[in-house]
Amino acid sequence: MKFIHLTDPHLVEPGGQLYGLDPQVRLREAVKSINAEHADAQFVVVTGDLAHAGAPAAYGALMEELSRLRMPVHLLMGNHDDRGAFSEKFAGAAADAHGYVQFAFSASGMRFVGLDTNEPGVSWGVFCEKRAQWLGAELASHDLPVYLFMHHPPFPVGIATIDAIGLRETSCLRGAIEPHRIRVRHLFFGHVHRPVAGSWLGIPTSTVRGTNHQVALELRPATRIPGSHEAPQYAVVLASEEQTIVHLHDYLDSSLRFEL
Repeated sequence: MKFIHLTDPHLVEPGGQLYGLDPQVRLREAVKSINAEHADAQFVVVTGDLAHAGAPAAYGALMEELSRLRMPVHLLMGNHDDRGAFSEKFAGAAADAHGYVQFAFSASGMRFVGLDTNEPGVSWGVFCEKRAQWLGAELASHDLPVYLFMHHPPFPVGIATIDAIGLRETSCLRGAIEPHRIRVRHLFFGHVHRPVAGSWLGIPTSTVRGTNHQVALELRPATRIPGSHEAPQYAVVLASEEQTIVHLHDYLDSSLRFEL
């Protein structure tokens, strides 16, 4: 089966720009590409920073663009998001008993679980005991292979300014995952605005560039996040009982194609 991982659209109010680009137009192009090239995908997951400043109008623009997708879309919170404004616009979005935007669903004999790491007023991620209780109960309720999605990576990626605003305390997350770790096939995250892959607790992990602006690869110490306008991406994921393959697609690439 195929699904799409997309992240960090950072929408602003319609007609506005962010770092010299129109985030709504960039997202629209991603949607066009997904519909044209991957209409057989079963769903799309967007791992947070849906809006840049949590403005209600930005979520309205997000709804407008994502409504064009030919498959279901599942949304998560990032540090730039406002949970209240999001929930008002996306009233049908999944949430746990405490109002955290967390979801779980099954497809093709696998379980897909989204986690809420948003904490109002701060840029770093939080995954508290309440959120972890929900996750623990969800993982204990079945024996299916699991794919996890979240905004903040629960580990450092080597870019100091990004690591300073990652998921700061991971004990609750670890405690919920550990008894079921062997069933967790992959962890997809956002926040980093770079193509990054590796493993954490033996779990394969990956992310992609955002749809608007990017974080430059700078592994030396820095005091500010280094930005860039590298090509936007989404990931095309092919999942089966035996393997998980993640293709990174620079959907605005217009370079010449030819036969080899």
